Amino acid sequence: MSGWRSHDGQQSDRQPIKRTNDDKRRLLQRLRDEQASFKPWVAAAIKEALAKRISELEADLAVTARG
Repeated sequence: MSGWRSHDGQQSDRQPIKRTNDDKRRLLQRLRDEQASFKPWVAAAIKEALAKRISELEADLAVTARG
């Protein structure tokens, strides 16, 4: 067995990290702050990836708020 393989139960098992709504709100705020602090020369791909992650979090929070 290689030393690089994960063991059962480790976070590296390609399982999504379970976050509470409070954790998601904190992460969303942190991502928005990061997006606001971007310099003009930041790559468009990075801006798009961050915008996509923010919209995914907003959609997830909207779903949990309804249900």
